[in-house]
Amino acid sequence: MDDRILDIYDHYVHSSEPRRVFLTKLAKTAGGAAAAAAILPLLEGTGAEAAMIPENDPRLATETVSFKGAGDMKAYVARPKAGGKLPTVVVIHENRGLTDHIRDIARRLAAEGFLAVAPDMLTPIGGTPKDRDKARDMIGTLKGGDVVKNLVATARFAGSHANSSGNVGAVGFCWGGQRTNMLAVADPQLKAAVAYYGRQPTKDLDKINAKLMLHYASDDKNVNKGIDAYVKGLKAAGKSVEMHQYPGTKHAFNNDANPERYNAAAAKQAWQRTVAFLKANLG
Repeated sequence: MDDRILDIYDHYVHSSEPRRVFLTKLAKTAGGAAAAAAILPLLEGTGAEAAMIPENDPRLATETVSFKGAGDMKAYVARPKAGGKLPTVVVIHENRGLTDHIRDIARRLAAEGFLAVAPDMLTPIGGTPKDRDKARDMIGTLKGGDVVKNLVATARFAGSHANSSGNVGAVGFCWGGQRTNMLAVADPQLKAAVAYYGRQPTKDLDKINAKLMLHYASDDKNVNKGIDAYVKGLKAAGKSVEMHQYPGTKHAFNNDANPERYNAAAAKQAWQRTVAFLKANLG
């Protein structure tokens, strides 16, 4: 697919651009309304095409739970049925909310032996809607301070879960990748953080105690422009950081529910690194 089309879509997803404006741009670039209509499903997917671990996997126990943050919060929790005290991971979603894809990510972690807690960060304003464009608009109304408070509350809830070992880490994607970095700054108890193509904080890096793993696409100019300063600042502050950039990839390369941006080879390598990193640092 023409890179210009992917760029138009990325801009739309990560901005407040009205859908009608996006569709007009898409039609112009694709060569007409009919071509745009054919391309659109490839760009957007349905959010659930590539579930790797089914909801009813007999190895796992899943549930939706409620807990207190800055207000009422909900989260999807997945764990091995065998139980026991498990290393625990907070899974922070993209800017489309707690989708089926993110629930699948939580189940993938559970299948690897983790207790996975995926908060719905839109809970305070009604929860993730089925309309993904509405979710994007809603997420833009969240107050940054409340988001951080709710993430710290999620980490505390996760660490106090009956099946948690008390060792808590986080992994996040896109919007959630940036919030993973923010959580690392805000929560001195966090032991490990994995940020997929997330924007970078520029201050208070000395407050981070978590070990960091950063995954970036090679072609993601708006996100990538802050990489060098972030890594340099972390190292100057004496922090543990491991950064990987994947050739031939674009933003959201891990999202297998988005066929045009998904890169299977890079996603597999990043996931293997992520799981090994979390196991090494969470026990």
